[in-house]
Formats: sequence, structure tokens, C-alpha cells
Amino acid sequence: MVKAVLFDLDGTIANTLKDLADASNFALDFYGFPTHETEKYRYFVGRGIPNLIKNIVPSEKGDEQTLKRVMAKFFEYYNVHYADNTCVYSGVPELFETLQKMGIKFAVVTNKAHSAAIEVVKRLYGDIISVVIGQSDAYPIKPAPEMPTAAAKQLGVQTTDCLFVGDSGVDCQTGVNCGAVSVGVSWGFREKDELWSSGAKYIVDTPEEIIDIIKRLNND
Repeated sequence: MVKAVLFDLDGTIANTLKDLADASNFALDFYGFPTHETEKYRYFVGRGIPNLIKNIVPSEKGDEQTLKRVMAKFFEYYNVHYADNTCVYSGVPELFETLQKMGIKFAVVTNKAHSAAIEVVKRLYGDIISVVIGQSDAYPIKPAPEMPTAAAKQLGVQTTDCLFVGDSGVDCQTGVNCGAVSVGVSWGFREKDELWSSGAKYIVDTPEEIIDIIKRLNND
């Protein structure tokens, strides 16, 4: 029985692509590295900022000290401009309201830095999401099961009673790894083929379809 839904953040409940791309390109340009088109960042993000920086810095320049400097410059920009273009996806606020009415709990589990995740969620959704777990030293990043397991514990449920909803293969793998039902969303940063091949049980094209899945599973 579905008692809770664990949501990814970037590409799932928040369109953050432009701000992530702008911060990355600011850092790259500052150090004289080539920048990338915004759309290419769909494939760079998803495994936390340290991995994002590794992906965008030329490999021959990617020594540890350089990566640290570029990441610091990224956060210098992003911490100020994280919400310049970031917005909710259509239908997601209504989804949260419906989940509340149904008595279904929900949380955010993201590889975004924990402090940044809290800021973005608060700005976009106010206090409706009480549990947010982002990347920190406390847990390994997704697709490891520790973050969703911690979120489920805070909600007072087991991960086996959760949906894990996300837009990437990492998210679908996370759901599988923690024992939740993996649900991929088609409106995010990655393609459906990646979601299916990474363990998605369902793929939805609209937030409303998540409610249909819950009703179907809870009536079985």
C-alpha cells in the first residue's frame, strides 16, 4: 500500500535547468574553459554538483584543485541566482494538495546540496514539504538507498510503502535500490528509454497520473 511519495527535485518538481546551466557557465567562463548550451546540461546534472563539475570541466584540466576552484565559483553564483529562472512544473502544486487531502505523505530526496535544496523547495512551495534531504556528508548520494530510507523514516513509513518519483535513470535506480515503486516523469531532463532501462515501473506524462497510480495500487 502506498503511504508516501518521495520526489526528486531538479527536473521533477522544479525546472532548475537554466539556473544550473548559468552558474556552471559562469564558473567555466571565469577560468577560461569552454561553456555549454543550456540543453546539454540535461545530461550533466543528476549526480550532485561535484559530479556536474567533473562533467563540464575539460578532462585534461580536471585535477582536484581545479575542480574545487570551479565548484566554489559555481556556488558563488548559484547561491545568489538559484531562483532567477527556476519554476514549478505545471500541475505539481495541485498534486501536493491532492496528496495532502488523501492522507499521503511526501518528501524530497535529491542529490542537490542539502542547503540549496531547502532554499529552492521553500521558495517554490513554502511549507507544504516538511521533509527535504539533499546531498551532504550524512549519506551517500542517489542511487544509494540511504537518503530515501532516511526520508521515509522521518515520514514514519517504510520505503516499501513509497513511490519514488524522478526524471532520471538515477532516480529510477534509487527507487529500485530502496524497495520503493519507481515512477519516472517524462517532463524532466531525460528520455523515457533511460527511465525504463533503469527500473521504472511506471512513467507518467502529467502529475495527475501519479494520483491514478496510487489509487490503483491501494485498491489492489
